[in-house]
Amino acid sequence: MRLLDEQYRRCPFYGGRRMTAWLEQQGHPVKEKRVRRLLRKMGLLAIYPKPSLSQPTAGAQVYPYLLRGVGIARVNQVWSTDITYIRLLSGFIYLVAIIDWYSRYVLAWEVSNTLESSFCVAALDRALQQAEPEIFNSDQGAQFTSLIFTERLLQHGIQISMDGRGRALDNIFVERLWRSVKYEDVYLKDYRFAPDAITGLGGYFGFYNRERLHQSLEYKTPEAVYRQGIKLAAKTTLN
Repeated sequence: MRLLDEQYRRCPFYGGRRMTAWLEQQGHPVKEKRVRRLLRKMGLLAIYPKPSLSQPTAGAQVYPYLLRGVGIARVNQVWSTDITYIRLLSGFIYLVAIIDWYSRYVLAWEVSNTLESSFCVAALDRALQQAEPEIFNSDQGAQFTSLIFTERLLQHGIQISMDGRGRALDNIFVERLWRSVKYEDVYLKDYRFAPDAITGLGGYFGFYNRERLHQSLEYKTPEAVYRQGIKLAAKTTLN
């Protein structure tokens, strides 16, 4: 499962047949049927273009994608969220994070051993204690189309945007965050149990926000850019 997870991050377009062939080349002969079963268990689908860990429930409210052609010019203009899978020694957990598009700042994150909406709502509530975005973008998964999640956004007057089905690039900043989390933390530490993962991820997100220099941010940290943006917005409002 770890090998499949790592290879998926490198080649998300690999399906069961290619994954089976790749594993055999690595010295791990395994039947294609088992590979497909493991990929489904982890929520990793050959894409065009991203893992699908959830699907909207019947009758769920789906909102249009609002960000096509929109320039991102300030903090709290757009937040987005997504869920990824973290493999453990026995089983796995799910990780959700909320990120500010302009600064790449991670406002909140939570983990869960199920895909119920509650841990996503908890992350949203923590993020909203800090600020409110103009637009909130997500995929069309059951957690984000749930009434409890969308109502929370609407209560704060936030516009809701949802990716087109199978369009990973609509939420590219979170996809890049997951790549960093996996390659710079999860794969290196190979967490055995959920408490270890929670502690380790907490340390990593602190590093990511406050110490990790981003080339796209002119080698500043996400927190520095986010705080600077908050000060600039406050100054502009006063003027």
